[in-house]
Amino acid sequence: MHSCRIIFIFNVAVFNLLSCCAHYAGAGTLEVKVEDEHQQDDEPRPYLCWDCNKRFMNKKSLNVHRRRHTREKPFFCKVCHKRYKEKQSLNDHKLTHTGQKLYSCTQCEKSYSTLPYLKQHMHVHTSKYKCTECGKCFSGSRNLRVHMRSHSGEKPFECNICGKRCINTSSLVVHSRIHSGEKPFKCHVCDKAFNVSAGLTNHLRIHTGEKPYKCSLCDKSFKDSTRLRTHETLVHSDERLFQCSYCGKLFKTKDTLTSHVRIHTGAKPYSCKHCSGRFMWLSLLKTHLLKSHNEGTWLTCHVCQMMFCRRSSFTRHVRRQVCVKPYLCSDCPKRFCTAAKLKFHLSVHSEDKQFCCSLCGESFRYKAAVVKHFKRCFDELEFSYV
Repeated sequence: MHSCRIIFIFNVAVFNLLSCCAHYAGAGTLEVKVEDEHQQDDEPRPYLCWDCNKRFMNKKSLNVHRRRHTREKPFFCKVCHKRYKEKQSLNDHKLTHTGQKLYSCTQCEKSYSTLPYLKQHMHVHTSKYKCTECGKCFSGSRNLRVHMRSHSGEKPFECNICGKRCINTSSLVVHSRIHSGEKPFKCHVCDKAFNVSAGLTNHLRIHTGEKPYKCSLCDKSFKDSTRLRTHETLVHSDERLFQCSYCGKLFKTKDTLTSHVRIHTGAKPYSCKHCSGRFMWLSLLKTHLLKSHNEGTWLTCHVCQMMFCRRSSFTRHVRRQVCVKPYLCSDCPKRFCTAAKLKFHLSVHSEDKQFCCSLCGESFRYKAAVVKHFKRCFDELEFSYV
């Protein structure tokens, strides 16, 4: 039987124990944890690890243990080539490519491909790892540390191709697939591929029709939590926290502000891989690829066969064709095809006049009205100086 020294720390007292190779620190009731291979000391253990002197009952256990020292990962995924020390870890990983999630949280509607992922997620509901800045909860201390970088602005990982910086290695790996074109996550229904597993998971809901994320303020449901949060911010909230430093315009989300700022700076971050064309917005790049290089899929109306590049335009058109009006006014029976039209209509029921003329201070309900007034007001002021 092997023998080595280990220290257990319990409050102020120090306990010296033999016959174990683990270190624990804590307060309260001391719970001694012993690995399975040490529980039956009378069992013969002829297989010795020459790195740490641990002994094992069979060669298989020794080989598995040895990988901790050698960092050998003999099991690899044939889809994305990621490697693992144990076969079970590989089998769990394979589920991320199929989108199959067998383990569901009892407190929310999230599901996971492995039991350890579910157990890690449960920390979100206990508030054990909570951000002191925004109150958001996380499944582990590492996720919390990475999240804190979003408040500090720290981005320690840099892409060696384009110089873009990321807050963690996972984001950098995903970003690098933009340059390599790698899309390891493939749909088993239509063969469409994605560069992240979340993209595949959300895509599979197109085939299943599943929309597990429900808005608590209306009857709308969404395929993913990001679309639900965007919906709640854009439709149900009037809060505008993000201000343009060039013109002072306020926005509901940081993404819309970033997109707007390009109007002032002229930045065109999206480039065509087939020609020298550059574009301010991703939607313009996709339209260009479809029209100029025939890359992508045209969206065809089943009623009139009209073709569209952009899904938003296609959706609006189809709703008009089939008279679908999902946006209901809460103050009257009127319904609308788009959220923008509903928002415009709601001004009828409100006394708020949020559009103000910067020349004379007069306020208006509608943007079009203040634009029209501003032109007239400007001409009158100009005429008075003549």
